[in-house]
Formats: sequence, structure tokens, C-alpha cells
Amino acid sequence: MSAIVQPPHAFEAAFEPLTPARLDALLAIENSAYSHPWTRGNFIDAMAAGYQAQLLVADGQILGYFVAMRGVDEVHLLNITVAPAFQRQGWAHVMLDALAVWARGQGAQWLWLEVRASNERARRIYEVHGYRRVGERKRYYPAADGEREDAVVMSLLL
Repeated sequence: MSAIVQPPHAFEAAFEPLTPARLDALLAIENSAYSHPWTRGNFIDAMAAGYQAQLLVADGQILGYFVAMRGVDEVHLLNITVAPAFQRQGWAHVMLDALAVWARGQGAQWLWLEVRASNERARRIYEVHGYRRVGERKRYYPAADGEREDAVVMSLLL
């Protein structure tokens, strides 16, 4: 997947696969973006399993990334992150568009994801892309002080 995206800024962004060489830079973003980030092991396992793990890169910097798992006729988005320094610039939309194109190319009919119930900004972004709330997973995500937070399950018909 090597689509080139021309943003309104003065630089080009391109997708490239996640490799072990880029893992430290990705983990720095993951740890700065989340209170309960994925671990190095989570990303290594995703790469080993052959999941679609793509970086959105510009001028050598990682703007964001996503990890998705293919199923029989669906794709499950496991992680999508925009680096905090590049949030609110439209990069999540670029990655969701690329994910949908890839999923269609894999023969998927549906995209699925979970999102923290408290993450209203992400839920709005997904809704703009056509995702619809289809359920809830109680106590799905770890939260502060050993508590758990519900996840909203969303899907998109491709």
C-alpha cells in the first residue's frame, strides 16, 4: 500500500508498512497518545500475525498509523492513532479512507471497530465516515484506578 497523499501543507505523506525498525518511533507516539497504550508485544504480535499495519509518514515523521485484522468477509480495525502533534489536521480521515480502500480490495463487506465510550471526538470522526453504532461492550477498556470503561461497537457496510 503506497498511496501518496497531497495535503494542503507543503509536504507529501505516504503510507508504508510497519517494520521493526520503525517500532520505537511508533511506540513513542502510542505512549504519548493514550493512557493505556498498546505494548511493544502487541505490535510485534500484530506484525507476526500478518495484520495490515500501516504508517502514514511525511518528511520522515510518523503522522499516524493503523492496525487492522482481516476476517472472512470483514476487517476489524484494532488501532488507529494520529500523533498528538498532527491531530485535528485531517489525518484520521486519510487513514480511514485508506483502510476502507484496502478492506474493499480484500473482499471485505464490513469494517468493525470498538471505541471508548468517552471518546466523543473519535466517534464523530467515525460517524462522518459512515460508521454506525451497533452495540456496546461493557467494561472493555482499562481505565484509571483499576476501573474499566465501556466500548461502543461501530460498523461500516462497504
